[in-house]
Amino acid sequence: MDTLQQPESASPMSSTILVVEDEPAIQELIAVNLSFAGHKVLRAADAEQAQILIRAELPDLILLDWMLPGTSGVVLARKLRADERTKAVPIIMLTAKGAEQDKVEGLEAGADDYITKPFSPKELMARIKAVLRRRAPQLTDDLIDVAGLRLDPVTHRLHGNGVTLNIGPTEFRLLHFFMTHPERVFSRSQLLDQVWGDHVFVEERTVDVHIRRLRKALEPSRHDSHVETVRGSGYRFTAHPATTLA
Repeated sequence: MDTLQQPESASPMSSTILVVEDEPAIQELIAVNLSFAGHKVLRAADAEQAQILIRAELPDLILLDWMLPGTSGVVLARKLRADERTKAVPIIMLTAKGAEQDKVEGLEAGADDYITKPFSPKELMARIKAVLRRRAPQLTDDLIDVAGLRLDPVTHRLHGNGVTLNIGPTEFRLLHFFMTHPERVFSRSQLLDQVWGDHVFVEERTVDVHIRRLRKALEPSRHDSHVETVRGSGYRFTAHPATTLA
């Protein structure tokens, strides 16, 4: 594996990444590169430590070594995919096993991607970004434009139909999540988990308050109606709103 490489610029969209790797030198190399890229890093040397960390804080992505002492990475991946709380967390397998059948086994166990050792930090960071773009687009720094509403995660600027919109940080995160998952309905509890974070204990009605603030912020560009209430289910962001708000 290559020596430490400092990236050209740190990503403004920080993710929490769990590194499950029993070789200290490799774990350190990965962790330092992730930290330089602006990510929060959790570390575990085996499956048991990993599960303890996951219970305390749900990561945005897991880098999982295949050959771990005790429970293997493949077995842990299957456990994570079978658990309702962790089944959607992206997993990238790290392994010295390069045979096609090994890759198939890792992917069938639930991995989203597979990197064969040795690998460069640059390749690893590119794979992480690609997986997050597919599985958790709200964690990337891509510019988003939906129905004339333009959100820039890098500068935290929001424009609608040529109008600069002022928006609070929580409403910005909420809108970012909505715009990266358009037309999908989310319950209050799902929004709390995705926007406020796992293990954050906030009343579900708090979501309603921020939805009202978000709509108020979108009024100058007339995008407030794009945030719809779906009775009995939750909220959604749509490019084709109904004429009235609930």
